[in-house]
Amino acid sequence: MNLNNKPYLGITMGDPAGIGPEVIAKSLLNDSIFDKSIPVIIGNSNLMLNALNLVHSDKKINSIDNLSQAVSDKFKLNVLDINNLDSNDIEQGQISSSSGKASVEWILKAGSLAVNNEIQAIVTAPINKEACKLAGFKDVGHMEIFQSQTQSEQVATMLMARNLRVVHLTTHKSLKIACDYVNYKNILDKLILTEKYFTQWNVSNPKIGVAALNPHASDGGLIGNEEFDEILPAIDEAKKIGINAIGPVPADTIFNQAIDGAYDVVLAMYHDQGHIPIKAYDWARSVSVNIGFPFVRTSVDHGTAFDIAGKGLADPLSMLEAINVAVSLVADNKLP
Repeated sequence: MNLNNKPYLGITMGDPAGIGPEVIAKSLLNDSIFDKSIPVIIGNSNLMLNALNLVHSDKKINSIDNLSQAVSDKFKLNVLDINNLDSNDIEQGQISSSSGKASVEWILKAGSLAVNNEIQAIVTAPINKEACKLAGFKDVGHMEIFQSQTQSEQVATMLMARNLRVVHLTTHKSLKIACDYVNYKNILDKLILTEKYFTQWNVSNPKIGVAALNPHASDGGLIGNEEFDEILPAIDEAKKIGINAIGPVPADTIFNQAIDGAYDVVLAMYHDQGHIPIKAYDWARSVSVNIGFPFVRTSVDHGTAFDIAGKGLADPLSMLEAINVAVSLVADNKLP
């Protein structure tokens, strides 16, 4: 925290050839963000200036080498530039190893600052996994990068759109492999992790709806056995240790129930089971939140959109929501 008691918010630029700089610039036109936080963009000063010009903003760039030079000024955007990229090398909408290298190095810089509590939250713009791989990185997703950096044992992705919140048992795994992860230990671990974070966010006795894996929650064992062999025993054990877990509930009903207020959060069994309802409900406002790291990390729920990069067409709503969620979690210690 700084002397004004505002948390520092590290915003990574994402792939510099994508829409990251543009959606950041558009989001920070919202002056209310500066009332509760000090945004610090971790990226390239020249590219951020180009983004400000693209969105016709009269805000100025405050290029800094360290956080002590950051200012709390809605008319100036702090950009922590680690001088790892020549902006002249970037072609909008094109995959390149230089973009991938810079984007991962910005993520690692943000993680380092957050671990040392120099910034209190991280908000990430989208990266391109192919570009990161071209740059030689093994971990090419934000969660994987931060998990390796912090050596965090238990982490999970939560998507949220308004009052619908979904924690995922698995994310980027093939469906065949994801089904193998639907076991007693993994489910119980995620229930414990989810309950811990919702309690930290001042949700009293959070109601966690647990989605079934099979259609109709297996129809009494007629369609699979995971519900009785793995999911239900994990729920029963969670209840014994005081976790308000409910289920397994058929996936074709649990999300509507959550929207209607039956649960504070749903535990989904695999990527698309959780992503589809979120994006059907309110894709534009959907935000990704990681739980399990020693810092707050939120993100947009979209990609680099190379096809519209540099054209001024990108919708900033997901980035704005990601920033607002991060500010709420660190400044107010609660979900918005």
